[in-house]
Amino acid sequence: MRAGSGLERGGKFLTRLTERFVLGVDLFLEAVWKVWTELLDVLGLDVSNLLQYLSPASVSNSPVRALLLVGVVLLAYWFLSLTLGFTFSILQLMFGRFFWMVRVVLFSMSCMYILHKYEGEPESAVLPLCLVVAVYFMTGPMGFYWRSSSPGAPGGPSVEEKLEHLENQLRLLNIRLTRVLESLDRPKDK
Repeated sequence: MRAGSGLERGGKFLTRLTERFVLGVDLFLEAVWKVWTELLDVLGLDVSNLLQYLSPASVSNSPVRALLLVGVVLLAYWFLSLTLGFTFSILQLMFGRFFWMVRVVLFSMSCMYILHKYEGEPESAVLPLCLVVAVYFMTGPMGFYWRSSSPGAPGGPSVEEKLEHLENQLRLLNIRLTRVLESLDRPKDK
């Protein structure tokens, strides 16, 4: 038996796994898109002509369309944050302390999905990758710390405590940066 055949089978397995993952994400995104369009239909917005109404030329000519654009963007943000919040809350309940590992796996698989989807057009992959990185950092430890409880709730940090925590983090970063800069300057002095 050749050593290369095991690698070939492993490569084929990863290729099939990637293709199935991409297909699953496509189906999930299609379902979310259908829910989004139904929500807009309920609000009385015709989704098929939505891009025509929200083009830069039509928005600049009509303040009502500009207001509609702002409303749709806010509604989309609300829908996205609701969906992500619900999804990550369930994942955090399911995985507990190992949620960070799930975040890393989801982040890497999301990047893999985007890179697979935009394989021939790297310029088109930049914006989706930036969105994935933003979601990754928003769901991180600092994001959880800031959302952990409402202000003034018993047992939860107040706004002042959160700001003090942030100031301490900045102070520590400043100290570390100063040490790094000093260590870089020392070899030059010798």
